[in-house]
Amino acid sequence: MIDTHCHLTFPDFAADVPGVLSRAREAGVTGAITISTTSEDCLLARATARENDRVWCTAGVHPLYADRGPHAWENIRAVGEDERCVAWGELGLDKHYDTPAIATQRSVLKDQLAHLEEWSRQGLAKPVVLHCRKAFDELIPMLEVSSLPRDRYVFHCFTGTPDDVRQCLDFGAMVSFTGVVTYRNAPEVREAAKLVPIDRIMVETDAPYLSPEPMRGTRPCEPAFVAHTARFLAELRGEAWDEFHAAINANTARFFGIDAS
Repeated sequence: MIDTHCHLTFPDFAADVPGVLSRAREAGVTGAITISTTSEDCLLARATARENDRVWCTAGVHPLYADRGPHAWENIRAVGEDERCVAWGELGLDKHYDTPAIATQRSVLKDQLAHLEEWSRQGLAKPVVLHCRKAFDELIPMLEVSSLPRDRYVFHCFTGTPDDVRQCLDFGAMVSFTGVVTYRNAPEVREAAKLVPIDRIMVETDAPYLSPEPMRGTRPCEPAFVAHTARFLAELRGEAWDEFHAAINANTARFFGIDAS
């Protein structure tokens, strides 16, 4: 399997990406997608992906960085043209924090979706990694009016309720889980994880954050730890490990267009 969502450009990893990837391989995690947060960070993500043949990248503006403009959309477009870039994002809305203001987040998201729609019409279509925290009722309607295909979105780091995950599934998107699903104080996330069809689920770390049990409290979280989350999910859902493992690899390969085994 691979870690479908981590941040290898963050200071926690920037000096030792080869070591991080080596430890991941030892745990059976054969690669990672390093996710962009700004129009500058995406350039670093592209460089990291080019330097490591089992790393891929994305290009986009995270909602919590929406106020750090002006955003160089030309950078995001340029990274998106690279064969190592497998998705747009992460992008979306976050209402957990007071800043940036939600109006600023909405404005940047609207601009970003408009760019992605235009680039898609020009032949540069890619799946989209979504960040949504306490904002499903606001984000999904914005996505519904977009021309981008609904099955080409993934709600990453799902931390909502069963009702929230039903909204995501009814919309048509994939859903991805981090170590949060392993936490004893996250029963609603575990219940939500049971509802996701086996062909719509993926796993990730969101490293350097959210180390899963039994590594909770370890900082930084590393891509190697995604193996713990995957095995927990298989047991939680009552699915044989081999079946679940094959499914998440197939889902990752289908969604991102890469070899996830």
